[in-house]
Amino acid sequence: MSKLKELQDRSETTCELCNATDNLSIYDVPESPNVGLDSSILICSTCKEQIEDVSIINPNHWRCLNDSMWSQVPGVQVIAYRMLNRLKSEAWPQDLLDMLYLDDDTLAWAKATGDGDHDSAKIKHLDSNGALLQAGDSIVLIKDLNVKGANFTAKRGTAVRNISLVHDNPEHIEGKINGQHIVILTKYTKKSN
Repeated sequence: MSKLKELQDRSETTCELCNATDNLSIYDVPESPNVGLDSSILICSTCKEQIEDVSIINPNHWRCLNDSMWSQVPGVQVIAYRMLNRLKSEAWPQDLLDMLYLDDDTLAWAKATGDGDHDSAKIKHLDSNGALLQAGDSIVLIKDLNVKGANFTAKRGTAVRNISLVHDNPEHIEGKINGQHIVILTKYTKKSN
């Protein structure tokens, strides 16, 4: 049985966050300590877009977490925790966070990305369009880059998969191009889906 079919059976072919039934896709929850169905959820395009781009979050859409945070699925619990933390500036999410119970392992997973932790102090890696980059993402170069010390030019349009973040510098990410592990400036990248 395919992963999509198993997720559809588990969720009864509805978004596991807001119960929408249109435009559903698999979402692999970042920083998962394990693999398999518990690390993935089935979500609608509206939820996915707002999870991936904090600038378009509609707080009223996320009132659905009042119900979905009680799911027995660890991936759903983690996303509920993360989204409620992102929305803490609203009044109602803090009440839900106070009620939400996660076991120690799930809580550690939920906190792994730092969502909602003193956002001003947290380093954010943003691509040229302002999209949040995370470890493991794929990006595309938007400019030819001379790679110092390697004697080649990384061409515009080159895809770099499975990037890693430089944790003390929001303008730098790391990735492999032509078998060479290099540092790339985020302003010359575009996140690819």
